Amino acid sequence: MNEVKVYRIEGVMLIGVDKLPRWQKFVVEVRALNEKQALELVYSLLGSRHKVKRSNIKVFKVSEIPPEKAENRYVRDLASLTRMVI
Repeated sequence: MNEVKVYRIEGVMLIGVDKLPRWQKFVVEVRALNEKQALELVYSLLGSRHKVKRSNIKVFKVSEIPPEKAENRYVRDLASLTRMVI
């Protein structure tokens, strides 16, 4: 069984293509099984949140980090779960 890992993805995205285009830095932490799935999730998140096309997102660095080092509280709390009671 595969284990879910935490990835930190850093890059830039082009905001405001029509009026005043500028490159905005981003750092996103996600949980995924592998690097490819983490990238797909980041493209999906940035596209839905900021209406940015995939061609306007440039990824500079993808790194696997330990769950304790995650700055995003939601990701850190999900990684620390040992069981779920419904």
